[in-house]
Amino acid sequence: MPESYREDIRNLDLFREMERANFKSLMRGAYVQNFPPRIDLIQEGDTPDFLHVVLTGSVDLFSSWNGRETSMATVRPVSTFILAASVKDAPYLMSARTLEKSRIVLLPSEDVRAIFDIDHMFARAIVTELAQCYRAVVKNTKDLKLRTSLERLANYLLRERGREGADFFTLRMEKRRLASTLGMTPENLSRAFKALEAYGVQVNGNRITLTDPDDLTGFAKPSPLIDDRRA
Repeated sequence: MPESYREDIRNLDLFREMERANFKSLMRGAYVQNFPPRIDLIQEGDTPDFLHVVLTGSVDLFSSWNGRETSMATVRPVSTFILAASVKDAPYLMSARTLEKSRIVLLPSEDVRAIFDIDHMFARAIVTELAQCYRAVVKNTKDLKLRTSLERLANYLLRERGREGADFFTLRMEKRRLASTLGMTPENLSRAFKALEAYGVQVNGNRITLTDPDDLTGFAKPSPLIDDRRA
């Protein structure tokens, strides 16, 4: 594996504080693969043979049931998925596929668990990341259960505004995936965008302009206990 890839992985919070010898041991069994767009990487229900690290590109985590499918999250560089299954040696609860050309590191789950048992700082980092994932799930559940679809979209746009630091931005995903992520149908998403025009939301394809962020904020009533996905 090229040294630059090792550095990218080492800089992740998950691996930064672990013993250097243990990190080298973990990397010994790792390998890098390049995947084209729309390639299935894992299937829910499968055994977690690898912990994946996205170096470039992006990955859609999704789930299916009874003929229906929903997008759960988007993984972007540099980050891992799905840690809980690898640590617990339990079946994947989500599937994953590339959204674009992606370079991904595969770390054998067996090696991850072995280093977890002997490296205190690595184990601590894993617990911290899993706690963060748990909090994110709780916030997302609150978003889905406590808000209307219009309020969910409004708060999503405000979060994107905060991430971009501007009142105009391009959606990072196609609208069909956005609808799925927000628990809506594409038709409901289209109607929601139309309804938010009254609060200064202008839509041109995937380009969004917020002409009156204060008015939109007054409607959306964002809360750090739901919308701050980093804490």
